[in-house]
Amino acid sequence: MIEKITENDTNFNEALFLSKVDHIFIMILDAILENDMISVKHYLSDNVYNKFNDLVNTYKEKGLTRIFDEMNVKETKILDSYIQDNKINIEINLTSRYMDYFVDENGNFVSGNNQRRIEKEHRIIFSKNINAKKLQEARRCTSCGRTLDINNTGVCPYCKQVIDMSKYDYIITQMDLI
Repeated sequence: MIEKITENDTNFNEALFLSKVDHIFIMILDAILENDMISVKHYLSDNVYNKFNDLVNTYKEKGLTRIFDEMNVKETKILDSYIQDNKINIEINLTSRYMDYFVDENGNFVSGNNQRRIEKEHRIIFSKNINAKKLQEARRCTSCGRTLDINNTGVCPYCKQVIDMSKYDYIITQMDLI
């Protein structure tokens, strides 16, 4: 399966990729907890971003914050890879563990599980253009030219432009709601 990926992405490294998947997943949980998906927008297709942003906005409208506590990724594995529409697609199964509950505006427990961690399976598809630019080029804002830390956020701290990672690297194009 990895051979299919490396035929079209010669720089692909499975261990680094899976580590990045884990990192992005935890960043998504943090973004939901912070009620602000913009910090992970660069890792998400517009469709996936809109789906999660709508979810967060629903929580805000209800005066709720979704808390993920004691979160970790138990296992991440590649299930499949395929080429479609000039994109390399990698299907992931990620098993996570965390406490998942809601608190109101005063920090009072509303619902969920705040006593023990639950285990969940997540199916995620990452996609990358076959002719993607080198990732090193994504280290500078395309709007103002300033240096970016894309591992921390894809939003330029100077001009507030969100970098379009789909031109450089794998982004999430499908993901079940958390």
